[in-house]
Amino acid sequence: METNIRLYSLRYSEIRTYMMAALFVVCNIALPQLFHLIPQGGIIFSPLSLIIMAGAYKFGWRTGLLAALASPLVNHLIFGMPAANVMLLMAVKLSLLTVIAGLAAHYFKKVNLLILVGVVLATQTLGFLVEFLFTGGVAATVQDFTVGWPGLLLMVFGTYALLKLFKN
Repeated sequence: METNIRLYSLRYSEIRTYMMAALFVVCNIALPQLFHLIPQGGIIFSPLSLIIMAGAYKFGWRTGLLAALASPLVNHLIFGMPAANVMLLMAVKLSLLTVIAGLAAHYFKKVNLLILVGVVLATQTLGFLVEFLFTGGVAATVQDFTVGWPGLLLMVFGTYALLKLFKN
């Protein structure tokens, strides 16, 4: 499945970059609260990643990066989640996601499921290495695949659906 959508690469000098990043942060305040109604929903579904990936793919890595850095911090300040000890790791992994998604969109100039699978796999591979360097352990890192596989599927199919919904 492939769809043509209008993709942007917003710059830091554009007000639209900050408006879209703020919109993604607001979405990243509301969406995780829904998933936290499910036991371990945040760990299983990684709802911040969905909005960050879709935003970075549609509006470029700069917009995604602003949202990736602000979303965990704002959620922590309001709800205490994510825990302070994982915020830096989460921000780094979300930042990796934004750069990879933004570069994929810029390079391919289209969206299809195979590209999105590639973005998720590349992000998870680099994220695995980063998390291993941060923690020195494999258990938490492997959890992204063993427990969080529904979230990985949500990232692929949810991003595709969002991008298809907001073609322009």
